[in-house]
Amino acid sequence: MKRSQFALKTFREAPKDADSKNARFLERGGYINKLMAGVYSFLPLGLRVMRNLEDIIREEMDGIGGQELFLPVLGPKENWQKSGRYEDLDILYKMDTVDEKQIVLNPTHEEIIVPLVKSMISSYNDLPLYLYQIQDKFRNEKRAKSGLLRGREFMMKDLYSFHINESDLDDYYEKMSRVYAKIFSRAGIGEKTILTFASGGTFSKYSHEFQTLSENGEDTIYLCEKCNVAVNKEIIDEHNYCPNCKSADLIEKSAIEVGNIFKLRTKYSKPFELKVANQKGETKEVEMGCYGIGISRLMATIVEVTAGEGKIVWPEEVAPFKVQLISLGRNVEANELYETAYNDKQNILYDDRDDISAGEKFAEADLIGSPVRIIISDKSLSAGGAEVIDHQKGRTTIVPLDKVLVRID
Repeated sequence: MKRSQFALKTFREAPKDADSKNARFLERGGYINKLMAGVYSFLPLGLRVMRNLEDIIREEMDGIGGQELFLPVLGPKENWQKSGRYEDLDILYKMDTVDEKQIVLNPTHEEIIVPLVKSMISSYNDLPLYLYQIQDKFRNEKRAKSGLLRGREFMMKDLYSFHINESDLDDYYEKMSRVYAKIFSRAGIGEKTILTFASGGTFSKYSHEFQTLSENGEDTIYLCEKCNVAVNKEIIDEHNYCPNCKSADLIEKSAIEVGNIFKLRTKYSKPFELKVANQKGETKEVEMGCYGIGISRLMATIVEVTAGEGKIVWPEEVAPFKVQLISLGRNVEANELYETAYNDKQNILYDDRDDISAGEKFAEADLIGSPVRIIISDKSLSAGGAEVIDHQKGRTTIVPLDKVLVRID
């Protein structure tokens, strides 16, 4: 993509109401645009990041047996009454239709997917079943804040698993925990993301969160450095020790929750009478698990922990463009390199603009945050080729023009 043709507007200063690092960088860099509190438009640059995160997640969900579907945004009041959450869940958006029926904007989809699965299965032969979606969610947060970290409309992946017994649920839950760790590693925050024990509510001893260490995190966790697991603040009074090694030497840390997994057991299958006959012919309520990742929140978290000094450094699998090519008055050589890369389907952004200063180009490139930057100038050519900056490795080299694409592939 040529920068002169790419829909992008960056700003020297962040909006005055940007209340977090991710909001400042993402709004200033032209990734998102704030429409109102907790609601953002994703511009072409930001959408490329989101799609890359979705690709990582889809690949990992498909690899663990997940099948993708797409459920409605709107849900009937009756389903939420049946689960008992219509009155109890204070973040529900509720509205009336023209035919005087009450509906909600779904903040999550247990009430929608359970009756759907009930119509799909009839015996243990239909289980286990793993269904997931990537879709907008809506939550009427009393105080939307911190950019994409706490929004009223946001993108989320939610997978729901259905099992014939608790043992099968336990096995899949452990597999999913490992897959989540892999997802966050691919997203570039694996080293800072901690498996955190949280309350399981009335249906399980524990649930688990994946918390990314960040000075700006709103959550408080207690980290066991020996095991590299943590306990959420909400259960620290009951469990003031590491659930893994029993150590009481826990360190308080700030963190951002980027994912969670729950053993729902029969919490939702029971009210919706989701039952099947097992191998013995006995009718049993289906065991369930749910597994969520806030994708827009994950995008914001990456910025919170990696951005600084006026620049973003995206991990390679997440970056909107793997490579940014900058021409400083040497468009002939840069054009030739770009055409070769474009024809080779390289994920490259070429700053071909002649009416922008070198300083402006570099400042914008810092906000775009490509892992690799190539600069072609009189200076680089006199030194033997193109200046190649690998931001991941912190290395700058001069590479002959005919070798550049080989070196960055």
